Amino acid sequence: MVNLLKSFVNFIYPPVCPVCSDLVESHGSLCAQCWAHFNWISNPKCFKCGYPFPADLDLGPKPLCPHCASGECDLDFIRSACVYDDVSKNIMLPFKHASQLKYQTLMSNSMINCLRDLNLDIDVVLPVPLAYKRLFKRGYNQATLLARPIAKHFNAVLDVDSVARKYKQDMGHKNAKQRRENVRGVFNIKKLDNIRDKKILLVDDVMTSGATFYELNRILRKAGASAVYAVSFCRVVHAI
Repeated sequence: MVNLLKSFVNFIYPPVCPVCSDLVESHGSLCAQCWAHFNWISNPKCFKCGYPFPADLDLGPKPLCPHCASGECDLDFIRSACVYDDVSKNIMLPFKHASQLKYQTLMSNSMINCLRDLNLDIDVVLPVPLAYKRLFKRGYNQATLLARPIAKHFNAVLDVDSVARKYKQDMGHKNAKQRRENVRGVFNIKKLDNIRDKKILLVDDVMTSGATFYELNRILRKAGASAVYAVSFCRVVHAI
């Protein structure tokens, strides 16, 4: 019955590539040509934060980037599906700011896929909160839309109530240190029991410097979270 209904829906609304509108096998999938344009992050990459290394390097099974080797990354793991560049930003920015929700399935599925190598056991999926002022202006939290199918995949609780965010001006072109200072203290725990002893996956659309993930990790650990992971659709790759 389910397959019959799916076939009927596909007949009425044929699945098309969300980028170029060519026919594809399933809704939210990219055609082969558009898929090839993305800079997907694969091995070799930092085992802890997922920073992509040049493809011709053989660094062993669990390589670490200099930041993680020096202990600068406090999260258990970070993963991103692809590099932030001219291709990925043409997906991410319209989804985030212009209600182009047709990209949601593509983004969520690619994020699920980039987590497969970790075999995570997750209790809570927590989308990075938006301040109420920004949420009211935008009309939706893009991180929540991405997090919903991720939570379903991991059979985890989708938590949009336990952490609140104060409004601050956008971080814009601030450097990593300024971003950490700007985000310091903007989050607060509202429901401690939902955090204590939980393994939590943070979800966001883009990771720039990691400041938002690091600050959330700090307050979640302080509240008693047993593990904190993070995933984004794309990430800015700085030279290290």
